[in-house]
Amino acid sequence: MTVLGKISSTLKGLLAISLVLFFSKQLLSQNNNQAKFNERLSSVITGRPQDFKTINDAFEEFKTDSVLIKRLVAASEDVNYPEGESYGLNALGAIYRNISLYERAIKFHTQAEDLAIKAKNDELLVNSLNSTGVSYRRMDDIKPALDYHTKALELAVNTEPRSDILKYNIAVSQNSMGNIYLVLKQYQLAIDHFSKSLAIEKEMGNRLGLAINYQNIGHAYESMGQLDVALANYRRSLDYNEQINSEIGKIICYNSIGQIFIKQGKASEAKTIIENALKKALVMGDKFYTSLSYINLGWAQKELGQFDISEKNLQTALEMSQKYNLKLSEVSASEHLSELFQQKGEFDKAFLNYKNSVKVEETINNERNLKYVNDVIVQFENESKNRQIRSLAAEYEAVSERLRNNKMIFWSSLLGLLILSLILYAISTNRRLSQEKKILTLEQDMLRIQMNPHFIFNSLNSIKLYIINNEKENAVYYLNKFSKFIRKILVSTSEKTISLEDELETMQLYMNIENIRFSNEIDFKINILDNINTMAIKVPPLILQPFLENSIWHGLSTKEKDKIVRIDIFKKSDNFVTIAISDNGIGRKKSEQFKKDSVLERKSLGLSITNARLTNFYSTSNNDFQLEIEDLVDQEDNGVGTKVVLSIPIRSNVLRTA
Repeated sequence: MTVLGKISSTLKGLLAISLVLFFSKQLLSQNNNQAKFNERLSSVITGRPQDFKTINDAFEEFKTDSVLIKRLVAASEDVNYPEGESYGLNALGAIYRNISLYERAIKFHTQAEDLAIKAKNDELLVNSLNSTGVSYRRMDDIKPALDYHTKALELAVNTEPRSDILKYNIAVSQNSMGNIYLVLKQYQLAIDHFSKSLAIEKEMGNRLGLAINYQNIGHAYESMGQLDVALANYRRSLDYNEQINSEIGKIICYNSIGQIFIKQGKASEAKTIIENALKKALVMGDKFYTSLSYINLGWAQKELGQFDISEKNLQTALEMSQKYNLKLSEVSASEHLSELFQQKGEFDKAFLNYKNSVKVEETINNERNLKYVNDVIVQFENESKNRQIRSLAAEYEAVSERLRNNKMIFWSSLLGLLILSLILYAISTNRRLSQEKKILTLEQDMLRIQMNPHFIFNSLNSIKLYIINNEKENAVYYLNKFSKFIRKILVSTSEKTISLEDELETMQLYMNIENIRFSNEIDFKINILDNINTMAIKVPPLILQPFLENSIWHGLSTKEKDKIVRIDIFKKSDNFVTIAISDNGIGRKKSEQFKKDSVLERKSLGLSITNARLTNFYSTSNNDFQLEIEDLVDQEDNGVGTKVVLSIPIRSNVLRTA
């Protein structure tokens, strides 16, 4: 054998010995770990502790080992120990959540919740509710996420005595409420909730909680455009994550800092730090943060002009987001791809990606979703205030009882009168706030209808077609109309009443814009009798738009030609001015048949909201408004249009003399 052969043989022998030693060490470590777990499991199953802390102290170091945690669940089930089984199921849920198997995680958390209820253990129940909420929130499913976090917060706040575990879960719930406000773009309110959570985490010395809250506060400031403040908070979060060696936390912070660098024009620095985030995310196997890293990396590369590799990374992020139902990531990836293709001059692909981002975003932040979230948050805050009132009332009752025991009848009576006055004042205030809330809700609902994303998107697309077809005059003309209409809508949000003249001018703009999509086939005119001063008549803003919208979409949209819409304003009596909106469409009966046969049915809340606004607006008037809808028919009883007749009360000085 040659010298080289002997050396090779020796090296192979040493390598074999090294491998044997390595695997022996690994096996020994694994055996020691299992032995320690078996000892802890035996101790817990025998002692059956009920408090969360004792159970967590025993198994916290094994929480990421699904095999050992499944043994805990099975052993607890065998001896009918619901506390141990609930703890283990929540740990399994967290394991699956961190690898993006959210539905499976929710299944485990729900089972843990049932067992906590069976055990009557508030600590485990609050932990289960918050864990389920986190999984839903990672899926961008806001409604159930908010429901679970609200239940957890309410239970934790009302449980006495309040343990450290309950305090921690209050911080988690407050943090989640802050994230909901981020979705609603109420950034200052979000910061307030994160600060409350931060205070609890500081008190408890929980560095993970501090890292999470500083990260979220940075996100809020970034959304407000305060990049330097946001960057300072992201760095504080990264510092805590490095102290506790949280790989997920580092990934989040790297991505956030990278985004700030991009916005500050430091795309090269951003690319470097985001590449580190992507490496860690791929090792972790968390699809949520992996897709986020691909998006930010593609964004940085796009800013650097590296279009091909940018497109590849953004496309990877989009496919991953769609596969794992990560809606926010899908929106972000589509938006960046749209911008990329636009820069490359591939406008068809840019438009398709933009359209997809709008479509997915509507499923996240649709009108009903946001209204639901607002209502739940308001309801929770009202219930909290009511509990405070009840608590104060109970204290007053205790004082009254002590005074009665001391036979101080005079002071007892005085206190009773004070309580009665407070109750009457509370009832009066509650009624006033309820009325104001109703008015605000109606106004917000109406604004959402006016600012319908479909209307804005379609209007801009129509103007875009003029630009593409090089019809500059038409594009400028309708763009001026559109901008003026949007400005009037925004101005109207701060006005409780406007003149009928301003309302008619706004409706003229609305019809001009809608007519673009009908190739200006609609013949629209406004007729006003000479003896009516429209400037002096006051109406709620944007009150006529739903009627015109119904005329267009339910009456004229399926008609082929000769499309007519008229607004006639005249005086029937001294106390009323009548506004008649008529069209020569297909009529309500035929329209209803079209809607039943149509795959996509256009739903309108405008009429019900308008009726409620009119009812509220004229509630203090001696003469109520009158609203009638007439079906126009020909001699053969066929529908030839619809007529809406709105009569509104006026004072004697709102009409000019003839």
